[in-house]
Amino acid sequence: MSRRRPFDPRLMRRVPATRRRFAVLGLTGTATAVVVVLQATALASVLTAAAGGRLDRTGLGLFVALVAARAGLAWAQGAVTAWSAAAVKEALRVELLGSVTRRDPAWLAGQRGGSLATLAGRGLDGLDAYFTGYLPQLVLGVTIPIAVLSRLVFADWTSAVIVAVTIPLIPIFGALVGWQAQAATERQWRRLSRLGGHFLDMLSGLPTLRSFGRARAQVDVVRRMADAHRAATMKTLRIAFLSALVLELVATISVALVAVPVGLRLLSGGITLQVALLVLLLTPEAYLPLRAAGTKFHASLEGLTALDEALSALPDTAAAAGGTAVPRPGPIVLSGVTVAYDRTTALRDVSLTIQPGERVAIVGPSGAGKSTLLALLLGFVAPTAGQVRVSGVDLATADLAAWRREVAWVPQRAHLFAGTVADNVRLGAPADTDLDKAASAAALDEVIEALPEGWETMLGERGYGLSSGQRQRIALARAFLREHATLVLLDEPTARLDAASEGAVVEATLRLLAGRTGVFVAHRPALLAVADRVLRVDDGVVTELARPVPTGVGG
Repeated sequence: MSRRRPFDPRLMRRVPATRRRFAVLGLTGTATAVVVVLQATALASVLTAAAGGRLDRTGLGLFVALVAARAGLAWAQGAVTAWSAAAVKEALRVELLGSVTRRDPAWLAGQRGGSLATLAGRGLDGLDAYFTGYLPQLVLGVTIPIAVLSRLVFADWTSAVIVAVTIPLIPIFGALVGWQAQAATERQWRRLSRLGGHFLDMLSGLPTLRSFGRARAQVDVVRRMADAHRAATMKTLRIAFLSALVLELVATISVALVAVPVGLRLLSGGITLQVALLVLLLTPEAYLPLRAAGTKFHASLEGLTALDEALSALPDTAAAAGGTAVPRPGPIVLSGVTVAYDRTTALRDVSLTIQPGERVAIVGPSGAGKSTLLALLLGFVAPTAGQVRVSGVDLATADLAAWRREVAWVPQRAHLFAGTVADNVRLGAPADTDLDKAASAAALDEVIEALPEGWETMLGERGYGLSSGQRQRIALARAFLREHATLVLLDEPTARLDAASEGAVVEATLRLLAGRTGVFVAHRPALLAVADRVLRVDDGVVTELARPVPTGVGG
């Protein structure tokens, strides 16, 4: 009914168990279509006999049995779709929350806690309306019109032609209204997600807000955001009611276009009573599932939007499995790479070669595409156009899990988890790794000595209790544990640090880069000085700068 696909094929890959249930749903839809035709035929026979003053007991018994069969099929559809909804919600929630419990910092770096909580809770609950309401009607909207048209062709081909011509009007008019409904629902979902994210962030920072006397001001902010979400919800409902009116009007007129000629032909003797009754009983059935699908679609839009958000947010584990191994070491080549999102283009036609052992610094203003370039090399982002090849292997077909083991990555905001310092440093590394050696190399040893319980000191979520410089040294220590990594990626490792912390982090970074290929986003002279090349990213366009780097080029 709108530009959003009625079914996302990624769902089958994420939740394979749904394939069997969807097959059962298709079979029940086909059986329902057959029952609808037989039911109308039996009822037409019973009414024709009654008009002649006799009772067709066989036809009546068959009609009652078919009514019971249709009710049973409707129950089976409801049960299958309810089970499917529960299975999909459980699987997606397990994956969303599992990405946290597995401590996947690469995935968490791009998430906001509040938005993730809203998505895993209220958002996925919206899938109930999609699975139990829209999806069954979508299946019936295919099977029943086909079965009805097949029967009408043999009963009264002129009526079949009218039905065949008018049936497409319902999805066409539904799509015209549905485009507006989709845009309104997406705005509604963004406001809800923003409201949930802001509320959770506000609760996390409540002590700071209270200390600065800004807690009450945030109440007004939340109230305004809630009002904006209410207004967006009411706009979506107005479009939904308009859509229902349009679909009902189109369906009613279409049925009238069949009923009026049939009535006139019946009066003139051009058609028998039984055939006329059969046509009049079957025609509304052809439009009914499409009308219902249009109505249910608006109720399921929020769930569809949340489903798309969840599938887009989850790490693409399927793409990483069973790919081509990347030889080590080798050149990294970007050929005509473009990365486009819904409303912006992060990188535009980038062609670049990085030789083994080379150190490449990336500078540019905030939001220019620097972090996207690193995400491409990690395989977190797939190019919209072009290729990223490592040692001659396209990352789109590579074994990404194996490739990432060859990469040491230090994000701009390293995610630390509630747990001990040792657990946070040992993230993704074997249990017998030499933590003291990594701490010494990352200038973390003096921090460990100052902590009350050393390595066993418990940290709060996001590293609560440590300074920015200390958190960054933990991230560097993680990278030092990847002793066999051939590529080092750093995203502004000295951002938001004081002079003392910056000096320690820069020294540790230089030790980490020794003998390895390095690609790092930087704007401090200390890091830019060690680069073999400096690339500037501005509005997605990558250009190479002549040395020395001009003042302020880092943005």
